[in-house]
Amino acid sequence: DVYKRQELLSQYRKRDILAGRTLVGPHRDDLTAIYSVKETPAKLCSTGEQKALLVSLILANGRALSEDFGSAPILLLDEVSAHLDSDRQNALYEEILSLGAQAWMTGTGKELFDAFGEKAQFLKVSESSDGSVIE
Repeated sequence: DVYKRQELLSQYRKRDILAGRTLVGPHRDDLTAIYSVKETPAKLCSTGEQKALLVSLILANGRALSEDFGSAPILLLDEVSAHLDSDRQNALYEEILSLGAQAWMTGTGKELFDAFGEKAQFLKVSESSDGSVIE
């Protein structure tokens, strides 16, 4: 199966160049998951449950990278708290702290990250007529 994929990628190389993107490959596959607590396919879960499943994959990858390379990766998490209830938010933050990762997270308000307390640095980015302002 690996050789078939390599051959297919090789055959599509010229088409990819003309298209300006990769037309075949693993990025075209669908990922399916089961939320084991409810024995429910992820596609049938609530938005919050789906987000929690996705975040768990990201954190698992972060733990694996940390083990492989001896240091935690930098996590870039945009609106990571959206759709997560407070229990899931707190579990996420505890996991990030235990991983020892530097995490850059965006959110619509500082209160979303109150659980970090003194363990986080907060930056507020706003727009002015002179451009972006960081406080």
